[in-house]
Amino acid sequence: MSLVRPTAPFDSGDHGIIYTTESYSSDSYNPKYSLDSPSEEFVHTSNTPRLSSYELRAGNDAYQLIDESEYLEIQSPDAVDYDEDKMRLKLQELEKALLDDNMEIDPEWFDSPKESSSSDSNLSTITSPKETSFTTFETPKRLLFECASAIYNGNLKGASDMINVLRQKVSIQGEPSERIAAYMVEALAARIAASGRGLYKVLKCKQPPTSDRLSAMQVLFEVCPCFRFGFMTANGVILEAVKDEKRVHIIDFDINQGSQYYTLLQTMARVSGNRPHLRLTGVDDPETVQRPIGGLEIIGQRLEQLAKDLNISFEFHAVAAETALVSSSMLDCRPNEALVVNFAFQLHHMPDESVSTVNLRDQLLRMVKGLKPKLVTVVEQDVNTNTAPFLTRFGEAYNYYSAVFESLDAALGRDSQDRMNVEKQCLARDIINVVACEGEERIERYEVAGKWRARMSMAGFSSYPISQNVNYEIKKLIKQYSERYKVKEETGALHFGWEDKILIVSSAWS
Repeated sequence: MSLVRPTAPFDSGDHGIIYTTESYSSDSYNPKYSLDSPSEEFVHTSNTPRLSSYELRAGNDAYQLIDESEYLEIQSPDAVDYDEDKMRLKLQELEKALLDDNMEIDPEWFDSPKESSSSDSNLSTITSPKETSFTTFETPKRLLFECASAIYNGNLKGASDMINVLRQKVSIQGEPSERIAAYMVEALAARIAASGRGLYKVLKCKQPPTSDRLSAMQVLFEVCPCFRFGFMTANGVILEAVKDEKRVHIIDFDINQGSQYYTLLQTMARVSGNRPHLRLTGVDDPETVQRPIGGLEIIGQRLEQLAKDLNISFEFHAVAAETALVSSSMLDCRPNEALVVNFAFQLHHMPDESVSTVNLRDQLLRMVKGLKPKLVTVVEQDVNTNTAPFLTRFGEAYNYYSAVFESLDAALGRDSQDRMNVEKQCLARDIINVVACEGEERIERYEVAGKWRARMSMAGFSSYPISQNVNYEIKKLIKQYSERYKVKEETGALHFGWEDKILIVSSAWS
């Protein structure tokens, strides 16, 4: 199934937003501002065309939202405190299991593709006897959930036997239901081996992202619109909120590679009239600050150079600190500036009351509220992997990633190397962490939109409306990908999903 892209500019009439098409290598993008790696590392290997620029009109001022596919999240590395040789061996075993595409698969072993429907909770099929019986003729999905149940009930021998059977039934080159099962069975194996934390850290990797990982992240955000439009919504709200300001201060608590701000700077360069002075504070792990490729200081230098080339008044302030240790005094907020705080796929990494008596998640939100920001943007996955008990969390993760895998299958061919890279490089590590890790070692603690709404309200925030201009045009544009992608407005937020499964929620607060 190929993706449909607009081939010419079209005007939205009264809604005031214009979307146009540019090539990725157009003048609006200069690789020197993004990474030190050679530009060929960014070659997109699929045949999918790129949709890479968006224009937002506000009154007589035109905002050009250049949506480069680098909105991707590159996690800051954590210190590795496990036996490196042992973990390397575990990782090799994991990769061997995942990449073994020479096994013979009996088609009768599998349900129809609908078996991975996000509307099926799967939990009703789980039983809880200590000794779990199974047959080799069970579907991978059912056997996978029986295996999770066996682990939960302490029947590790039975679970190990089921894992051995499952490994012969699934393949990362199969249909979506096979692929999600292939990754989740290895996550269950990691849970049994208590190696989930180590594997997660190895998969995150201490080194700068490789060309394969960069390419995979680009593909993910290009062919899975739910992710890219979550970022687009946040950018659109920010641009509209500050369009009349003279001085703007944006604080990003997980700036990563700073790609979102290349877009904002390029957008501001297209605005007629006076441009605001922009000050950007980027927060990142202290260990990454001096990194020669992608470190916080390098990101700041690139952004400063881009702003100079665009004739924009700009300052960059680096805060090299763990997010939990950031205080208001470190952020240098000034009374004559409009303050914006951006949380894009960051808050779910903060532990809450279910992990520690020190609720760092809510503590951070209260600290930010104390800064009196004009706007706070939040983009998060919509799934409960935080407080849900293991079996429920396993079902939540299965449904969520099944929908993601199905959406990738619709956009990329079954034999696509791009698709395999996305799933291995971008999704496998999160699946392993969600399924295999507990306590402080479980980092990927997503919550549903209602829980985020409650947290924001308890911290003193009120919902900030997303304009009808942004809302209307994103709804129209997402249909250019596939009718199976859905977007809806609910309680002031935009929810992006695949069929009936919501994947990403983008919201704004004040």
